[in-house]
Amino acid sequence: MRMAASVRRHRLFTGIAVVLLALPLVGCTGGVPAPGETQAGATPTGSAPSSASPTATAPPVLTLEPNLSATGNLAYFDSIASVVAATNPVDGRAYIDALVAGGFDKSAMELTFDRTHVDLAADFVQFSVLFAGECMIGQYGPASGGYHSMVAPVLGSGTCLLGVTRQIDW
Repeated sequence: MRMAASVRRHRLFTGIAVVLLALPLVGCTGGVPAPGETQAGATPTGSAPSSASPTATAPPVLTLEPNLSATGNLAYFDSIASVVAATNPVDGRAYIDALVAGGFDKSAMELTFDRTHVDLAADFVQFSVLFAGECMIGQYGPASGGYHSMVAPVLGSGTCLLGVTRQIDW
């Protein structure tokens, strides 16, 4: 009986050791490429490196499309807000001014405060545009992990942002 338990214990530990040794290999990439593929930077066998540069296709120019939904215009909204986020991230007025310059209706916008009640820089700023019965909402700041946006339904109050928002009076 002791011998059988000892053999089982030995097999169990051996099985665990094999699994533990194999774990670092799970999810590894690399190795031999599949037919027709190459490793990064490698030249396929039997062909010379190409001296011709690939032709770059210019990305489409985004514009405001009044006949589309908020979702259909979110990429345009994001393209404007991303430029502001890269240059003047927690300045709410800069987002509003850029969106207005991009063709959005200022009277349909909302904005949170840039500064707290004790005059510290806000952790983030939120801005929105009520568009085609939906809300395009953007947020940027140190506490939000970068720029984020979404399309959301209009709140029961008829607004897009919760809480007290900044007066857009310029």
